[in-house]
Amino acid sequence: MSDSILEEIFIKRSQQKKKTSPLNYKERWFVLTQEKIAYYDYDPDKGKRKGLRGSVDLEKIKCVETVQPEPNAPQERIQKPRRSLKAMSLTKNNSSVFALPFLPQIIYDEGPLYIFAKSEDIRNQWIKKLKEMVSFNKDLLQKYHPCYWMDGVWLCCQQEVKQAMGCKVLDNKNGKNKTPFGLKSETINNQTSEKPVRPLPPQPPEPAAPSVGMTVIAEYPYTPMTPQDLELRKDEEYTILEMSDPNWWRARDKYGAEGYIPSNYVVEAENGLERFDWYCKNMNRSQAEKLLKTENKDGGFLVRDSSKAGKYTVSLFTKGGAETGGSCRHYNICTTPSGQFYLAEKHNFSSIPELINYHQHNAAGMVSRLKYIVTNRARPPSTAGLGYGVWEIDPRHLTFIKELGTGQFGVVKYGKWQGQHDVAIKMIKEGSMSEEEFIEEAKIMMKLRHENLVQLYGVCTKQRPIYIVTEFLSNGCLLTYLREGLKQHPTPVQLLEMCKDVSEGMAYLETQQYIHRDLAARNCLVDGNGTIKVTDFGLSRYVLDDEYTSSAGSKFPVRWSPPEVLLYCKFSSKSDIWAYGVLMWEVYTLGRLPYERLNNTEIVEQVSRGLRLYRPQLANEKVYSIMTSCWFDKADERPTFEQLAVTVQDVLYDLQ
Repeated sequence: MSDSILEEIFIKRSQQKKKTSPLNYKERWFVLTQEKIAYYDYDPDKGKRKGLRGSVDLEKIKCVETVQPEPNAPQERIQKPRRSLKAMSLTKNNSSVFALPFLPQIIYDEGPLYIFAKSEDIRNQWIKKLKEMVSFNKDLLQKYHPCYWMDGVWLCCQQEVKQAMGCKVLDNKNGKNKTPFGLKSETINNQTSEKPVRPLPPQPPEPAAPSVGMTVIAEYPYTPMTPQDLELRKDEEYTILEMSDPNWWRARDKYGAEGYIPSNYVVEAENGLERFDWYCKNMNRSQAEKLLKTENKDGGFLVRDSSKAGKYTVSLFTKGGAETGGSCRHYNICTTPSGQFYLAEKHNFSSIPELINYHQHNAAGMVSRLKYIVTNRARPPSTAGLGYGVWEIDPRHLTFIKELGTGQFGVVKYGKWQGQHDVAIKMIKEGSMSEEEFIEEAKIMMKLRHENLVQLYGVCTKQRPIYIVTEFLSNGCLLTYLREGLKQHPTPVQLLEMCKDVSEGMAYLETQQYIHRDLAARNCLVDGNGTIKVTDFGLSRYVLDDEYTSSAGSKFPVRWSPPEVLLYCKFSSKSDIWAYGVLMWEVYTLGRLPYERLNNTEIVEQVSRGLRLYRPQLANEKVYSIMTSCWFDKADERPTFEQLAVTVQDVLYDLQ
């Protein structure tokens, strides 16, 4: 064992007994080293330590704090530990990090390790030293339980779940403990400010934004929807004439024809990877594997954005190896200090296209050379509207095919616009919505465009009921998809990719000052490629149903609401953050109902007192810490969606 830093005789409370009694307390010889804190049997007659009883690896410690003494403790609980003693707890997300040294798979997660010191000076000495030694551990807690877990309840907040999140924010006195998302709290004139202690991941190098007069190349074909539109032919060049609308640019083709084109269908000529068929932007690992396996070609490949911002990954399918039916390999494109790119060391290139061209002819360390380009370019992205300037849609151009379900506002149907474009049509039942206010808002909402938002195409307002026409997503509601639609057990990467999609869609809404107010798995949809998109953002403002708009109503989304909404109906982007944490919990429980054993009244009462959702079995500690950061009592202590998106991205990168 390493040389000891501190040694002391403490009284340790048993972690395994369900009821507390004098027999729960044993004198142990504690030894602190650079790697762990260990405790031994103690022979008081000879003053010697005996056999090792257990240890805690320092790297696993999540919190070191004092414990407030139990008020009016019965005599049986203070017979063994002296009345003046105070406790120290070493906790991992409010549960112990107690690992037997020779059986590392046995980890107790049932409660904190309580240690009673002989004096306040000794206690403070150990706490100070331990805090210094664990201050840079990963996943340190931000909240803890200041009182005991005693006979099945936390004495501080009366929660009855041992893994429940703490009810008190840690006092970061020495400035070394990490706060969420790499932010360090600092008090100036009694006001708390936050300073970043690490930079955000590097953003991908973006080409200069197209400007009037620049030449662009069409990534996708586009058929004109209105007389004002211009046809796009894939891979042909166009000159930009006007950019007053960010979603629709006026352009001229090589034949002299002019009109409006969707801006997300073109890329600047001679710039970026978008002009190459092998580049699949906005594709994640799970989607890449699905596409490559569907193609089923040995050496099939594509290049996609890595989960780490600014990085790219080559995904390659091989039929070699032991796996039946073939397997996918993923190679991160690395950069040298001088800025060159490589997959295999010693084969460096000044650009990614040069690298891909080389590996199309040479495996150079990979399982196969890059033989066949696999692409998703056949599926163009959604446009902001069904043509330039189109927001009022003629209902005669809609064909209703089948009913998809019934939502808050009425029936939702799948149909076609002008007989060829898939759309979803919400038929708004009269009296359910403040229609005039919504119609004005719809003109603005149509301009919101992001790959993780369901696109609003337009409205039909000249008749009743009015229709809301949106993008159609073939895999339907995320909640149903989690419960019934997954064809096989999801991987940790797949689950976190779902959460990443939602965080990025919500981060975009946050930049546009939009509050969703009803974020939940039921209000997200899944496209045919498995991408998750947020829908119905902002619509709850126009609901006229008292049962829905009042927090006392049975339809109000109580299970997704933070205390400030439940108690004061105070909505903000921070209440959306709380709901996002609950949505993550839905994803990792594959669609279970939050607080399933409680009714709405009980939820309002207990959440306001500190009750939080437990850690799902499929969620590791890092993922659960993201959820719990969304559930801080004080709204301003919760992260932003931008911070959440970066954190989810980092964890996803580590998983891969």
